[in-house]
Amino acid sequence: MIIEKRIKDFEKLGFGMFVHFGLYSLVKKGEWIQHHEQTPREEYARLAEQFNPEPDWAVKLVDTAKAAGCKYITLTSRHHEGFSLYDTCGLNDFDAPHSAAGRDVVREFVDACNDAGIIPFFYHTLLDWYMPSYKNDFKSYLVYLRKSVELLCKNYGKIGGIWFDGTWDKPDADWEEDALYSMIRSYQPDAMIINNTGLSARGALGHIELDSVTFERGKPSEINLEDSPKYIASEMCQVFADHWGYAERDFHFKSLVNIIEDLCVCRRYGANYLLNAGPMPNGYLRPFDDAMLRTLGEWVEIHKEAIYLPRPTKIEIKGNEKDFILEKDGAYYMFCHDIPMRGDGNVALDSNFEHLSHSFSFDKKIKSIKWLDNGEALSFSEKDGVITTPPVAFKYGTNLVVRVAKIEVM
Repeated sequence: MIIEKRIKDFEKLGFGMFVHFGLYSLVKKGEWIQHHEQTPREEYARLAEQFNPEPDWAVKLVDTAKAAGCKYITLTSRHHEGFSLYDTCGLNDFDAPHSAAGRDVVREFVDACNDAGIIPFFYHTLLDWYMPSYKNDFKSYLVYLRKSVELLCKNYGKIGGIWFDGTWDKPDADWEEDALYSMIRSYQPDAMIINNTGLSARGALGHIELDSVTFERGKPSEINLEDSPKYIASEMCQVFADHWGYAERDFHFKSLVNIIEDLCVCRRYGANYLLNAGPMPNGYLRPFDDAMLRTLGEWVEIHKEAIYLPRPTKIEIKGNEKDFILEKDGAYYMFCHDIPMRGDGNVALDSNFEHLSHSFSFDKKIKSIKWLDNGEALSFSEKDGVITTPPVAFKYGTNLVVRVAKIEVM
């Protein structure tokens, strides 16, 4: 099996931010609003006359991503609406330089990423509601598509990858993937190429040039690579509420608990976690999104040693099926869920923690087990190759949702 460096490097990033930003942000009803309300093409296109994000939108966005612990950002350079945030250099005038903004928004994004040490990725739609050729001259449309992607590959320096979405719209069509992917490789040999399989085919393998499978809004799982000639990464994309693009009346938000547990289950299976935020019309994140990401970053900072580089193991922990162990360079990291807080019964919701002992088979001699968050040692015993740690609980004043212990061996 071929193992390519770019794929292993991608896995080490661990956590990224997904950003859905476009004309739909102005409507404030999500990224598919044109399709759902059947807005005429010409009417919808006039939204470009209002598109004008604040000059520092990208700098603020990248600052939040960095505070959250994200190593990369995947921006919708063009979504299904067909509007490009980058300069299409004459392919059409449905782009940010021809909008009220009068400037290349992708350039601002890339510059902000590079200045902050964040790796820029581009989302690019495959289907298109703006270009008539998508429906009436598909071969011609594919030429336009490749020329569009070529601009992203050659005009913005080194990028982390391109994230495609939309082949599921024409499942029986010939998308001429060989031509598209070989063009990308000619300009960006180290870029990841990802093609989202959508909600109906999570984790499915695809074209040989694809470097990662996707698990859109679903829990990742181990990938079956038996029939794959090369090693493939995986990535799960998730959204705070129900819409990827800004929707001002979407209050169906996940809790920070959900988000932390999602990040952890991704790392359990070696998958990257791509967490979405949809900027408001001015390009800024709404305060709630910004606060969620920054607070998540506080948790990531505590546990960063266990988040980015450690890889999955086959070690099974008895007791809680959510719990698991990762490994890096002979150090092991035990992720522990559902730990209650120890406290007076009048304030602690669950002071019963007798069920929280962890046991697992281990073939190495353990030197120590310590919590990453405070360095406190856990006692443990060994019998017939099975390690057992006694019940634990958070001290009053702390609840980390998922707590990680580092296991060091002799």
